Amino acid sequence: MFFQTDGVVLRETDYNDTDRMLTVLSRDRGRLSVKARGVRSGRSPLKAACQLLAYSEFTILERRGYLTVTEAAPREMFVELRSDLEGLALASYFAQVAEVISQEDSPNPELLSLLLNSMYALGKLGRPQPLVKAVFELRAACLAGYAPDLSGCAVCGNPWPDRFNVSHGLLQCEGCHAPDLDGIRMPLEPGALEACRHVAACGPKELFSFQLRDETARQLSGVTETYLTTQLERGFFTLDFYKSLRL
Repeated sequence: MFFQTDGVVLRETDYNDTDRMLTVLSRDRGRLSVKARGVRSGRSPLKAACQLLAYSEFTILERRGYLTVTEAAPREMFVELRSDLEGLALASYFAQVAEVISQEDSPNPELLSLLLNSMYALGKLGRPQPLVKAVFELRAACLAGYAPDLSGCAVCGNPWPDRFNVSHGLLQCEGCHAPDLDGIRMPLEPGALEACRHVAACGPKELFSFQLRDETARQLSGVTETYLTTQLERGFFTLDFYKSLRL
């Protein structure tokens, strides 16, 4: 049986002499593991569309539980990112996060939209990397089921507290403590808190409709990174590589 779907290549693994196994985040079938035969050959018509981070339309043969790409056409290659090592590394981190929180046979068009919009903001729009990173991380956490409570301090109710408890996913004032709310608390200035509320609640098209001072964006990026990795209880080698480039 053949079917068509569009999606982003999240990971590629060499297989045999000329083949690759691809992990694709598809729009209507969730995460897919597909074989691309002969794609490592210089003459393969599949080569461009099956590159890491390519957004492509795939025709796939499903036979005996295995999926094989028979045709593929690129829809967006994000060429600006491919000439920017830091941008490419950050986008690869986004792809690894998307692979971790996506599921097979479980469509997640919001996650695909987040990934595409974030790569577009990095490459085409040239938005600051810390801001794009923060937006992606917080929204990805929300899509993974870890939406934080951003309504106000969990202890006193102050609507503008200055700490984010990344262990529990809630807000606290610096002086507010509770026995059951121990954990990592990170500073969060009002501009960063306002950005968090926007990202957690807005529609996909409004994700990047705001700006932050560089210092605020860096603070927010540190908070969202710690929150996402704490909630997922894991690190990402792609994130480590990206951070090594910025030392």
